[in-house]
Amino acid sequence: MSKETAFHPRLKALTDEWMDLFGYWAPLSVTDTLEEYRAVRETAGLMDFTMLRKVDLDGPGALELVNRVVTRDVSKLEPGQIAYGALCAEDGKMVDDCTVMRRDAAGDRVRFCGANDRDYEIYSRLAEGTQIQVREFTDEMPHLCLQGPLSRQMLQPLANQDLSNASFPYYRFREDVEIAGIPIFMTRLGYTGELGYELWVDRGRALELWDALVEATEPQGMKLIGMAALDLFRIEGGFIIGGVEYDPTVSPYECGLGWSVALEKGEFQGRAALERDRTATALRLTSVVLESGGDDASGAPLSVDGAEVGFVTQAIVSPYLDGKTVGLAKVRKEQTEAGTKVTARVGEAAVAGEIVRHPVYDPERRRAKET
Repeated sequence: MSKETAFHPRLKALTDEWMDLFGYWAPLSVTDTLEEYRAVRETAGLMDFTMLRKVDLDGPGALELVNRVVTRDVSKLEPGQIAYGALCAEDGKMVDDCTVMRRDAAGDRVRFCGANDRDYEIYSRLAEGTQIQVREFTDEMPHLCLQGPLSRQMLQPLANQDLSNASFPYYRFREDVEIAGIPIFMTRLGYTGELGYELWVDRGRALELWDALVEATEPQGMKLIGMAALDLFRIEGGFIIGGVEYDPTVSPYECGLGWSVALEKGEFQGRAALERDRTATALRLTSVVLESGGDDASGAPLSVDGAEVGFVTQAIVSPYLDGKTVGLAKVRKEQTEAGTKVTARVGEAAVAGEIVRHPVYDPERRRAKET
């Protein structure tokens, strides 16, 4: 059964369109999906992202333990820095895509965020017999994402700390921030391709934070965001999601996370299988633009000169591309070059398309990194 987040009392007064996302109720839309989209691209949007799973590991060797599980070499993290990558099973296949946050110089305090209950189970099992305490606290610390080019401008008057790019760079977190007097664990990242922040808050003050943010930012053009708009951002921006781009049969090389596999760091969970899969995995994630199809092109097989080469994972009508159909796609690695002509089978129709630069929206992430 789907759970309600701490922010549900405010959202349920605004919408009756809901979906299940990782076991929690999430709004499909709050106002109008295109209005929500434009807000994030032009001003800012606020969304409930509590459903991401949160795990703290505290004790001697915590960072080393995490480094034996995730694909990135997180031993290189500085305190306050975040790394994104994959958590794989022993067979080298995906469990989760995730972020790891180093909270101290000694490496004894690590914060982990993913979207799968198996994460906590894996860490708890590996921590048995050590001094490392593993705590899952998803519901205790709900969080909101404020995303968009004006997100810093909206937050700074409410904040007790400097949120400038120099003081608070991309893929960093801070534990000394208050927003409207409310203590916040704040990360600078997101799922939209825009400048953005995540605000984690103690559950008892969640609605207080919501009300303060809405009161301050709505007059500046902020819109509350549902998951339908989030699909537009993630596909234009090339962001993956469990259950669509990957499942427990998929290698990180197939779903766009091959770059995160640090085989050179030594032993870690799934390493031997990942070393094999680096060359054995045939498909790679990319982006495709089709002449038509929209949402119906999701799952469509793709062919080149009559030979099937892959498939669309999910497709949308892209506002950024003026209504063209764009999708994330898994295609044989020899066919991923931008400009490759493909044909998608959408229902009974053969639809022409082309592999394009991936992702289609701001491939260098300059809007998120450099703003």
